[in-house]
Amino acid sequence: MPSRTILRPDDFRHETFQLGDLRMHTVVEGPNDAPLVIMLHGFPEFWYSWRHQIKALAAAGYRVVAPDQRGYNLTDRRGPYDVFTLSADVADLIRALGYDKATIVGHDWGGAIAWVFGARYPSVAEQLIVCNVPHPSAVTRAWKSLYLPQMLKSWYMLLFQIPELPERLMRANDYGLLARNLKKDTKGALSGEELSYFKEVWAQPGMLTASIHWYRALFRSWMQDHLENLSVLTPALLIWGD
Repeated sequence: MPSRTILRPDDFRHETFQLGDLRMHTVVEGPNDAPLVIMLHGFPEFWYSWRHQIKALAAAGYRVVAPDQRGYNLTDRRGPYDVFTLSADVADLIRALGYDKATIVGHDWGGAIAWVFGARYPSVAEQLIVCNVPHPSAVTRAWKSLYLPQMLKSWYMLLFQIPELPERLMRANDYGLLARNLKKDTKGALSGEELSYFKEVWAQPGMLTASIHWYRALFRSWMQDHLENLSVLTPALLIWGD
């Protein structure tokens, strides 16, 4: 079989936007006047997770913007990290790009932000495409009912509430735990060179702590019942992979 083409960070156009007091790094591709697609990465990733989709969507005629979300990679590590602040970042980015609305594509944590964005900004969310993340209300019901299968799968969220320990575990053995999980999630399709770009991001001072703060803020929001009543009327597609 022919070797797969590796897309490198330098193969993309990078732009930085000032969103209030937050400086957000993004990758931008596609025609300036085309329909806007915002692609939101998951944990513990960065814009690069969308590298293949960015190029494909831009070639199909869309304006594609993949940000490093708050606290990640080259975007400021500045709290708070609750889902409402994170979804407001997306709304601010759309305005900074000169658009009234956008299609939001999100995977993992990015999918959770997409759900919240659809609930909070229905006039700005043209449509949602969410990968591998149930609606926050469904997760909340599962947690509150103490549904054992879900509780067992969410054990790491409790671990992330402990100060400093999660970061130490993730840094151990050259980020071995994170690397194994990323290889597993991509079915072994991640090359050594591609993995090295993730490791460079994980090694940035404060990056892992900022990403874990998302979970700490989520736990507080859940305890305070802030994740209730997030009805989404925006057309949405939920994709769940094997």
